[in-house]
Amino acid sequence: MKSIDSGDNAWMLTSSALVLLMTPGLAFFYGGMVRAKHVLAMLMQNYMAIAIVSVTWVLLGFTWAFGGTGKYLGDTHFIFMRHITDVVPTMGSAQTIPTLTFVAFQLTFAIITPALITGATADRWKFGSFVAFVTLWSVLIYAPVAHWVFDGYGFLNQSMRPAGKFFAEDFAGGTVVHIDSGAAALAVAIILGKRKGWGKENMRGHNIPFVMLGAALLWFGWFGFNAGSAVEAHDNLAAYAWINTNTATATALIGWILVEKLRYGKSTALGAASGAVAGLVAITPCAGFVSPIGSIFIGLIAGIVCAFAIGLKNKLGYDDALDVVGVHFIGGWTGTLLIGFFSTAGTNSLANNGILYGGKGKWAGWSLLLHQFEAAGCVTIYSFVGSAILILIIGLVFKNRVSEEAEQQGLDVVIHGESAYEFGPVGGGNYLASAASKESVTA
Repeated sequence: MKSIDSGDNAWMLTSSALVLLMTPGLAFFYGGMVRAKHVLAMLMQNYMAIAIVSVTWVLLGFTWAFGGTGKYLGDTHFIFMRHITDVVPTMGSAQTIPTLTFVAFQLTFAIITPALITGATADRWKFGSFVAFVTLWSVLIYAPVAHWVFDGYGFLNQSMRPAGKFFAEDFAGGTVVHIDSGAAALAVAIILGKRKGWGKENMRGHNIPFVMLGAALLWFGWFGFNAGSAVEAHDNLAAYAWINTNTATATALIGWILVEKLRYGKSTALGAASGAVAGLVAITPCAGFVSPIGSIFIGLIAGIVCAFAIGLKNKLGYDDALDVVGVHFIGGWTGTLLIGFFSTAGTNSLANNGILYGGKGKWAGWSLLLHQFEAAGCVTIYSFVGSAILILIIGLVFKNRVSEEAEQQGLDVVIHGESAYEFGPVGGGNYLASAASKESVTA
């Protein structure tokens, strides 16, 4: 192990804080897109993801993701944070930050991934079922996938094995975070069923400024997400990731609102926010493997593709409430596959050159594209099937979906005993505070 580099350590702790901020940002992004009677339930699910995964990651998640040298799952070397001063095997002699700093950084990824699922299941997932699902999912689905892709010994990476080279390239989580959560979101949304009144009632978001605020916080935090994934700050790699992230986000926003303008005659604020997130998603696997010029095309393509992809739910008949499948799943696939075209060793010496950069050997670029497809496919199948099994098993113990009455009245009051806004004496205010007030009056 190299000596601890204070600059690298400071950068990674800062990046960890930036990424942690993304989950509250996501809560506002999603919260603004649901109806007013469900907004606190959405915020609570996202905050609970922070609480639950912060515990499961320390106990078991980290060691299964980054312990040992297995191909499919880590070992128990770091269980309960034991041996935490030891080097992380996948980093080896290149490690310049304390292992605890790496634990903190990877924790923030593990937190936001299940939180992303809540956008597809909005307005109808019972809180107890959600808590049980996230607890199990973070250990049984997320941790193994993180090992496959992020760990150099994982079977979708293998950069640490003899004669190792990247089997698939994923700089910051296009497969681990976005395809993983998107596939899970689709499975759970299908099993929970459609919202009451879906396709008939107006279910537009109640607060677009919330959405814009959430998107801004995501954009800000994503610099830690992608640039932090360089796991160092002493050369150009983190800077490449930063510039690529911002550039792709900008062009995706432009691409999305252009599609809106051409299709509907207007460019919306919601479309701008959604386009920005689509760009952030698509550039995530690419950020440290492509050039700034490549990121322009990746973002633009993602913005256009995702703007059309959100219509799939209407054609296929599944209720993806806040377009997690259209933005995160499709955006994750888009970015993962585009690495096969735009990856360049000029940005990252570990990268294989993609098709547009003349990969070494006659089929090298196409081979990389095939590897990207295989990685995305493996994660999709595992997450979709595994998540479906988990939610079905949980349904045998807890009721997964709220009652129609609760859905109609609003999850905020029914589940949490409070409402986000005071609309007057009828149906508004804090339920628990109102009850306490009545007791004091009668007393």
